[in-house]
Amino acid sequence: MWRYMLKRLALSVVTIWFIATATFFGMHAVPGDPLTSDKATSAKIRANLEAKYGLDKPLTTQYLVFLRNLSQGDLGISFTQENRRVNDIIREHFPVSATLGILAVVFAGLGGVLWGALTALYRNRLPDTIIMFLVILGISVPSFVIAAIGQLSLVNLNNLAGTSILPVGGWGTVQHMILPAMVLGLSTMAYLTRLMRSSMLEIVNSDYIRTANAKGLPSTQIFSRHQLPNAVLPVVTVLGPAIASITTGGFVVEIVFAIPGLGRYFVQAVQQLDYTVIMGTTVFFGAFLVFMVIVVDLFYGWIDPRVRLD
Repeated sequence: MWRYMLKRLALSVVTIWFIATATFFGMHAVPGDPLTSDKATSAKIRANLEAKYGLDKPLTTQYLVFLRNLSQGDLGISFTQENRRVNDIIREHFPVSATLGILAVVFAGLGGVLWGALTALYRNRLPDTIIMFLVILGISVPSFVIAAIGQLSLVNLNNLAGTSILPVGGWGTVQHMILPAMVLGLSTMAYLTRLMRSSMLEIVNSDYIRTANAKGLPSTQIFSRHQLPNAVLPVVTVLGPAIASITTGGFVVEIVFAIPGLGRYFVQAVQQLDYTVIMGTTVFFGAFLVFMVIVVDLFYGWIDPRVRLD
């Protein structure tokens, strides 16, 4: 197990290096000067930034400076936000995105397992048909459309009630988190529902399920102790990338609901060509995704003894 962990950690370092390298050269391939007149307020500031990041030197030298700073945990200083480090932006705003993402993952995970198991139990009957129709909608409709519809529906609901049942936007209380978390986790829940349904239907015909039925075990016991735990394993496999995707990929939701998360700042950095923020947040998002995949792989080996034996 330790050998497997060390191997995965070594591969993760290589992956993060590749992400950082691709991001660096991709950003420097964009036409234009990263220090335009509206970003560098004076010649002195421009000279200081050029000296710090080697912008007046060849591209290979800039790349080595970037890797050196990255190895020291220094993601740079924003070119558009005065006296603000990228590390500070991530430290201040990633907890907001993480909180929203955790709520969305809980909503998606519980809903996916519940609806997937329900559709498998009522296969080819009315509940299965209705749920799978809603699942197709959840997968097909873009998140910005769902966010706009959810926001409009909430406005109408508040008007009918004559009071604010839930806030339409903003951040700060649990009420502010409910609708954005549901919108953000909806597509993932739909995908997990399909995966859970397929896994449940595959396990129904397994030998140990037929043996349990032959022994005369109650159907509820067979479902809770044999079908459900084994059907959840494929869901756990995709849960790591799903957690990272939801936690770091709520750009549209954060903008629509005016949430001060990291994704919102990433979009602003792209619009303003703030190179250091773009590269820093991209490397951070990539490292977080790699970390979550490793955590889920280790957790999968813990809950499934067959993986440990292999």
